Order: sequence, then C-alpha cells, then structure tokens
Amino acid sequence: MWLGAVFCILLILSSVSSSHAGRNSVAYISDQTDLRVEVVASNLVVPWSLAFAPDGRLFFTERLGRVRVIVEGQLQEEPAAQLNVAAVGEAGLLGLAIDPEFERNRHVYVYYSYQLALGGLWNRVARLSEANNRLFNETIILDGIPGAGIHDGGRIKFGPDGKLYITTGDAANAELSQDINSLAGKILRINKDGSIPLDNPFPNSSVYTLGHRNPQGIDWHPLTGKLFLSEHGSSAHDEVNIIEPGKNYGWPIVIGGAGDPRFTDPLLESGTTTWAPSGASFYDGDLIPDWKGNFFIATLRGKHLRMVSLNPPNFDSVMMTEALFQDQYGRLRDVIQGPDGYLYISTSNRDGRGSPATDDDRILRIASVSATTITQPTTTTIQPTTTVPTFAAPFRPELLLLTIAAIAIVLLVISFRRRPSG
Repeated sequence: MWLGAVFCILLILSSVSSSHAGRNSVAYISDQTDLRVEVVASNLVVPWSLAFAPDGRLFFTERLGRVRVIVEGQLQEEPAAQLNVAAVGEAGLLGLAIDPEFERNRHVYVYYSYQLALGGLWNRVARLSEANNRLFNETIILDGIPGAGIHDGGRIKFGPDGKLYITTGDAANAELSQDINSLAGKILRINKDGSIPLDNPFPNSSVYTLGHRNPQGIDWHPLTGKLFLSEHGSSAHDEVNIIEPGKNYGWPIVIGGAGDPRFTDPLLESGTTTWAPSGASFYDGDLIPDWKGNFFIATLRGKHLRMVSLNPPNFDSVMMTEALFQDQYGRLRDVIQGPDGYLYISTSNRDGRGSPATDDDRILRIASVSATTITQPTTTTIQPTTTVPTFAAPFRPELLLLTIAAIAIVLLVISFRRRPSG
C-alpha cells in the first residue's frame, strides 16, 4: 500500500516538473493562435540593437559595451568587439547598423556613449571593419553628440537613399532640442564617411529634423518610402511621427498634437498612457500576411509589441493600433524583420527597470506555427566588464512540491517500519 502511495506522489511530481520545463523550451505559443515565439538567444545583458548582415548573421549590441554575433542559430561565445563605453544609466553601447555594401566593404556602424576625463557624457558614431565574426579598426565618423544618463536616443539605420540616419535625445536638457547648432534632440543624416549630404535641409549641418525628446525607433514605409519615427513623450504622450526634412516636431514647446502651425503634429500619440517606445520596424514579409505593411514598435514600460495599421493608399493616417504579447516578455527594446521573413524582438529586463526571468535578457523570433523551428543556441554567459545588478531567483513551485513529497515518503517509510509484523 505504501509503495502505491509513493508511486502516486512521484507521478504527480513528474507531471508538475514536465509542465514547468515546458515554459523554458524553445517554442512559446503566443496569444496569436497561428503564431509561436521562439528563443534565439538567452542570458544576454541588455541587448539594445539588432541588425542582420546579408549573409544571415545577426549582429547585436549589449549596452555594457559588447557587440555579439549569432551564426546559424548559435550565439558565438566570444564577442565581436568589446568597446570602451560609458554605461551610465541609459547611456552605453546603443545603436548598430550594417553597411548596405557590407558584402564588399565589411563595415559595421555603432552609436555609443563615452565620458571625458573631466566628466561629462557624450555620444558618437563609429565605423568598424569585420572579419571572421570580429570587429576592429574603429574610425569615428561623427562626434560631439551631447549625452547624459537619460535621453540619449541612439538608433542608427541606413535609409533607402544610402544615407545614415541617427536619432539623438535631448540629453536631459530640453532646450537643446530647439537649438539648430546642437546635435541633441534631432534626427541626423550623414554620408557613410561622416560627411554632410549636399541635399540636407540645413546648409553644412547634419541636422535633418529638430524638436525631439528621445527618439529610439526609425524605419521607412516599404511602399511610400516615408520615414516613420517612434519617440518617448514626457509623462505619457509617446509619439509616432512621419519625418519630413527640415520640420520641427515641437519639443519642449509643445507636447503631442498641439495644432500649432509652427510645429508638425504626431501621426499617433499614446495620450495619458505610457508606452516608452524604442526600436521600430515595418513588416514587409509574406509569411504573416495579416501583418504585412504594419508598423511595429517595441515598448519598454508598455511591455508589449505595438502594431500600427495604416490607411491606404497614402499610408499617412492610422487605421488601428493594437498591443501584442502584453506582459508576456516584459520590457521590449528592439524589433526587426529577419531575412527568413519573420520578426525578431529583444527584451530589456536587465536594464535596472525590469523584472528579469532566469534566462533574461533574450532575443525572440515571432514565427508561424508551421515554420521550421530554429536551432536552440548553446547558452553561454560571458562575464560583463561592468557590474550588472543581481536579481533574486524567481519562486520555483516544483522545488516546494519535491520537498513536501520527500517528507511524505520518509513518513510513509517510518510508518511501515513501525507496523506490527503479524
């Protein structure tokens, strides 16, 4: 009889343990019934920007200063580069972009923060050369971007015109956003060598637009070529803007849609709700047909992937907007479309403002249920060169049940031994 009881307890424990293990498996079924979310890489330290090379390798930055590479689903143990950055608050190694002619020149671009000997944070854009998953030969192509512990912007992307676009924050000094002579609170546009394009809206200036607070997401509509921007508002009023050269987007004079003819109103704002939008991308794939042409924004405080559908044929007004994967993966920092036609997102739960799971931070792939499962990478934790906050391990219910079961088994055995033999 006591053997039967033990068997039942072990059977229950096996069921509980298997259920818990399933939460850490490769595929996660999403709240969208025909989609699943897979882990591409885990145990990362604040991944900030994702970019695919033409050969399919995924390069990404970690805010503490590392550039890392995923090759055929495998996270490389050694970083491609370890840059000397000032990882202070929101500052650090932020944006990353792959040269449109990467196959010829092997160039990768990064945006990072640094600190002068006498104090003070600044940001710059540098170009690196790549060979065998290593980056070297740093060349600074743009410097003198004001920095701070907050509002550093930091997204860099190449546009359809081959120019490099750079988002900068107001560096905690809102007045700089309206100063045409400051690089803070702007969208900048430069040539690949750092020179100023002749068709920029302001003569001899890299400034493309002004009046921004902390923009972190940019991408171009796949049909119209219009540039869309996601931007942090002040106390909510986060924005999605359509960017036009030379325009002033109002910060800090106006917030949200003010209807002031001096400034350009946002296409969409969050109202009294805070999204804290970061990286953004259009989805132009065919594998998730319902999402084709939509604008996706990774949100930090909002803890969801924001989908914005636009009205044809001009795609300059909002049809609808929806929060996807609400609270499922925590803070989201970036979203891009991969060469396989699916979306990739990164979490930012170890940035000091999140509640990390044991395997955070992660890069995830949103794929259809019928898609081929990617190879789960071997998890390798590389010790950061800067101290990373430690967090308490989450409650593990199966460990409690195992303890209770062990006690029950011991009591059963003792009871059996005390029973009279006849």
